[in-house]
Amino acid sequence: MSLPSSRRALLRAAGTAALALPAGAMAPRAALPGLDAILNDPAAICRVAGGAGGAFAAPGPRRKLTLSFNANAICTVGATVAAQQGFFARNNLDVELVNFGGSTDQLLEAIATGKSDAGIGMALRWLKPLEQGFDVRITTAIHGGCMRLFALPGSGIKSVADLRGKVLGVTDMGAPDKNFFGILAARLGLDPIKDIAYRVFPGDLLGEALKRGDVQAITLGDPMAWILRERDGLHEVANNLSGDYADRTCCILGVRGSLLREDRAAARAVTGALLEAQDWVHANPDAAAEIFLPNARNTTAAQLAAMLRSHTHGDHPHGAALSHQLAAYIEELKLVKVIRPNTNPQRLAERIQADVLGEVPA
Repeated sequence: MSLPSSRRALLRAAGTAALALPAGAMAPRAALPGLDAILNDPAAICRVAGGAGGAFAAPGPRRKLTLSFNANAICTVGATVAAQQGFFARNNLDVELVNFGGSTDQLLEAIATGKSDAGIGMALRWLKPLEQGFDVRITTAIHGGCMRLFALPGSGIKSVADLRGKVLGVTDMGAPDKNFFGILAARLGLDPIKDIAYRVFPGDLLGEALKRGDVQAITLGDPMAWILRERDGLHEVANNLSGDYADRTCCILGVRGSLLREDRAAARAVTGALLEAQDWVHANPDAAAEIFLPNARNTTAAQLAAMLRSHTHGDHPHGAALSHQLAAYIEELKLVKVIRPNTNPQRLAERIQADVLGEVPA
């Protein structure tokens, strides 16, 4: 593997492209010395490319950790890749993957209480419960993309602004895609609570509800969103890489607070291993699609690879860059009445985020 291409992959993992915040946002922190050391170490770069040892390997005995995720969500393909392609093992980890189907609060409680060491979820679903105090810290973003807004061709709905007075079909009232497109609506001058009505349907019935006229638009995430669009010929009105959200993350990794306090090197290792896997997904979408295919119904490897190419699996900010993005989301979630109006976005973002990748283990 060439040194320049490996260096670019690690630079993406550094998350240097921060998003602008409203007035009063934090100034960027200093450069990350741990990653700088890795970026300037050709041997470490080769390890990231798939050598004998991972660039983030925890010293000492191999750590046994549990990682909870939704195995049917293509957003989390990096977890399966990290296990099957040996990224966890190369970073001195023995990771048990747990397919978790409970609510977000149940997942965060499982992590906070030590039933699981880490978990993958959606920022726009996690931020409210984290505001309420779960002992979980976000250590990195995973990727952006995967939330989509659809209407029927010829419906007249060509932008989010056209949702005024319409009924939007959603999978649940706390869904991250509902929150995201509510934020977009609010930024365009709509009141997402008063100007848009909502109806809840199971994800696999949203397409039928749209065709029957029960709703005028629907929103949901991949892989189901992509499948419905292709199967039913839906018009994609917007997605969460639209406009100035092109560099914004959506999926994140959280670890239990006690793991950070007791074994920060292990938290760093699992975070780094996942980001190595994310870069592998970005570079090998066809192979990653084949790995994910057993978890996907009614689709093909070619469709899954196209989904992966549409996401930003090679862009996963952490540290100051991640804090900027989280603070921006926190401020925006006030627009849809999810976050308390008196919550300070920068302070909350700093409290719920831990920069483990900017460190070199002892």
